[in-house]
Amino acid sequence: MTQASATLITSNEVELEHLKDVKMPTKTASYTPVSHYDLTMNIGDIAGRVLNGMTLVKSRYGLARDGNQMFGTHTFKDNIDDEIGLAVGFRNSYDKSMSVGIAVGARVFVCENLMMNGEVTIFRKHTGNILDELNAMAFRAIFDNQYKYQELTEDQEKMKEVKLTDDKAFSQLGRLYGRGILTERQLPVVKDQWDKPLHKDFEDKTQWSFYNACTEALKSVGPQYIMQRHMNLHKFLA
Repeated sequence: MTQASATLITSNEVELEHLKDVKMPTKTASYTPVSHYDLTMNIGDIAGRVLNGMTLVKSRYGLARDGNQMFGTHTFKDNIDDEIGLAVGFRNSYDKSMSVGIAVGARVFVCENLMMNGEVTIFRKHTGNILDELNAMAFRAIFDNQYKYQELTEDQEKMKEVKLTDDKAFSQLGRLYGRGILTERQLPVVKDQWDKPLHKDFEDKTQWSFYNACTEALKSVGPQYIMQRHMNLHKFLA
């Protein structure tokens, strides 16, 4: 895999080589650790082979809990869409706090925000012959869910057509908080991005702009919850 540039993914964003610096726990009869670095490289290599005709343009990695939790993405671009790219997300842990997870979604290039659908995740506990199974799991997840990327692009276009008033946006914001998709600390981030978006692409008051205000706030979510929060957000808004 050709390494692409790594930029901010969480407050604990790291470069690829830093994944090697985190000490792996010892294997036991009931627990088989998976290397953050090896998982990242294997998924990137498999995705590059499966996604024929697409180019890896960016990889990003974040660590939490002293490196015991990791979340990363590999983003691929085709020659057609300049707004969003196909993103393969993955997570791992060394402290048994979460199983290995893989998800296929999209990334918005202008703001680096994620889009993830709730039907594309595969998880596996760190037990038994997980090392033998992971590559096959990654292949199936990416191959079987490539079409979800097209669904996400269609959702994007539909959300652009939905005009929102402030009252409608704030009503949705309250329900997102009530359903546990956004936290109390993330609410002001969404409102700030709705009132004064960082990117001109989101100045129109649409569902797409509100969606990206929310995904901007979700950048503060830790590795353990980031994929599920994005999936729940997409299910609610799109």
